[in-house]
Amino acid sequence: MSNWSREVFEDLHAGGVTAVNCTCSIWEGLRDTLVNIARWKSWFRDNDDLLLPVKVVADIERAKNENRVGIILGWQNTSALEDRVELVDVFKALGVGVMQLTYNTQNLVGSGCYESRDSGLSDFGRDVIDEMNRVGVVVDLSHVGAKTSEDAIRYSKKPVAYSHCCPAALLNHPRNKTDEQLRFIVEHGGFVGVTTYPWFLPKGADSTVDDCVAAIDYVINQVGEERVGIGTDFTQGQDAAFFDWLSLDKGTGRRLIVRDWD
Repeated sequence: MSNWSREVFEDLHAGGVTAVNCTCSIWEGLRDTLVNIARWKSWFRDNDDLLLPVKVVADIERAKNENRVGIILGWQNTSALEDRVELVDVFKALGVGVMQLTYNTQNLVGSGCYESRDSGLSDFGRDVIDEMNRVGVVVDLSHVGAKTSEDAIRYSKKPVAYSHCCPAALLNHPRNKTDEQLRFIVEHGGFVGVTTYPWFLPKGADSTVDDCVAAIDYVINQVGEERVGIGTDFTQGQDAAFFDWLSLDKGTGRRLIVRDWD
């Protein structure tokens, strides 16, 4: 969710990043998500010495071989689908490879982790997962409520992911996952990406690289190393207004998250 620019792309390249999931939709609906993807198309053209759009696994290997950064477009929400399941296939063709079912709150698919009551995966949500499985879009559950997540893990025919989370055993936070949740997703073939976002770690803003490593180590000790990776949730160049927008339901409603950045 960085403020994307040539500078950010150069930093990714300098850091030796082979491929990264870049958010292009959070609270946006259909039109604004299309506008965001159009911007990415422009960035791909203007920065083709650094970036390579990823649609299949072979593109990641190509990015590595060509010393470029593979970009996997991803969503933090399915609001851009509105109520049309067939749009999953359309956005897959546009390069979207990861879709998180919900972002913190309720939508047509299910409940987010900040809802007071988790309604579980809806029938529409099951249809969305079926289509994601069919066309090859990863089901992400990082911001999704516990019951909706469990329903999705059980229902999906393909492995799903907590692409960016931390263990609740280290910090009790709505966005963190319990040992049981971590084991459950891995037992069903899923993946856990451990985030470096400081507010999900015990020391908050005082977190260090060692604290991030400790969180990764904890998750590996719970579920093994084969299905654990790094999901930084890193946001570069955004201002307080952007984080304020994230912290409101649908970007305009009730405040969900304390303004830790003040």
